[in-house]
Amino acid sequence: MTNKELVLQFYDQVFNKWDLSCVPQFMREDYIQHSPEVEEGREGFLKFMKGFLQAKPHADIIQILEDGDLVCVFFRCLFGGEKVVKVFDLYRLEDGKLAEHWDCMMDTTGIPVHNQHGHF
Repeated sequence: MTNKELVLQFYDQVFNKWDLSCVPQFMREDYIQHSPEVEEGREGFLKFMKGFLQAKPHADIIQILEDGDLVCVFFRCLFGGEKVVKVFDLYRLEDGKLAEHWDCMMDTTGIPVHNQHGHF
């Protein structure tokens, strides 16, 4: 399995099927987190996700790029069909598991579009 395929499976299981039981299969225990609102490690991720999943997210992947041990995912995150957030996630993988994460997010809800391309 490629790093890109692993990340796609991770998104499908965790963000779209809301299955946290599979996280140890995808993520190192010493997962390094660069999102300030999420605690370090796999346990910090699980703690955050328990609250996050209450918003009923769905990740609609627009593009995914792989460069060696790095995978970048650009996606539309829908929350309960109402709120729309544009997200870039960057992962570093190590030994076939997610080892490090960075992100950039923009809530697009209610932001007018002034060109033909839109937010996505």
